[in-house]
Amino acid sequence: MPKHNMSELAIIESHMKGKTLQVYWYLLRSPNHSSGVRKIQRSLHFSSPSIAVHHLGKLQNLGLVEKKGTGEYVLVEKVKVGILRLFMSVGRFMVPRYLFYSVWLSTMVATYLILYGVTGGVHNFFALVFGILGSLILWIETIKLWREKPF
Repeated sequence: MPKHNMSELAIIESHMKGKTLQVYWYLLRSPNHSSGVRKIQRSLHFSSPSIAVHHLGKLQNLGLVEKKGTGEYVLVEKVKVGILRLFMSVGRFMVPRYLFYSVWLSTMVATYLILYGVTGGVHNFFALVFGILGSLILWIETIKLWREKPF
């Protein structure tokens, strides 16, 4: 897949908003499959197929999707612009990048508690406070990002 320079990415990012972002996000969730206009329209609850066609056309002009001879569209390039920078693909799912850090730190705190328990010592107190606070902050950021996803 071709790399874009900063000005091309800025142009892509300026177009990657609202319903266009929703269509792109939908296609990112199944990058190896093609999707028809009606399927996208129904999945995204657009009022008419022409809305899907319009936004697919914008993505096609940006070089991110191609229209197959069957009339279906397929994702040809993944770009990380805007909110997409903060998400990653895991199979068919787009998850916030912070999710992995949240799970990792929470697992470390839980392992620490299992191995050492609450002893009341100063080191134990600070390890638990920093671990729990850090984990809490990461979970809050993960949830905030999850709520900001396009759909």
